[in-house]
Amino acid sequence: MKSLLVTGYSSFDLGIFREDDPRVLVIKKAIENRLLGYLAAGLEWLIFTGKLGFEFWTLEVARELQNQYPELKLSTIFSFEDTGKNWNEANQAKLAVFKSLDFVKYSFQSYENPQQLRLYNQFLVENSDAAFIFYDEENKETKLKWLLAEIKTRENYEFDLLDFESLQELADDE
Repeated sequence: MKSLLVTGYSSFDLGIFREDDPRVLVIKKAIENRLLGYLAAGLEWLIFTGKLGFEFWTLEVARELQNQYPELKLSTIFSFEDTGKNWNEANQAKLAVFKSLDFVKYSFQSYENPQQLRLYNQFLVENSDAAFIFYDEENKETKLKWLLAEIKTRENYEFDLLDFESLQELADDE
């Protein structure tokens, strides 16, 4: 696996509104554990979609790991060029980090119709080797279910789900 799509719950989905929330430390530890395994297996690229929460925390961990793994490249493929245009100042700063990576593109200039989102999900899957997703299949009330449905239509496309049970086990072990 050379390229890994990273996505998952937003901080809003998780009810996490402060960076010093203790749950973020557990999530970041889980992220680090998984990323180290992917890097040992030859991972070269992480692909983000520019979402706050899990993706941004993964980006923070990945940037720290680049000290040990300078060959790791980071990219963002936004759905729309105007992603985040209405975000507050703190979130704009995070958006700027996503926009400063090794490779940055967007799929569409702006939202016109729901078909664009389906095409975007297809593009992400077609242009990555596997996915790392923070998603619990018992909680399907997010847009992540559409990406996961697209992934499951692909033969030989691997995906690794981080779920709440795994996080609880990690927290209990700490």
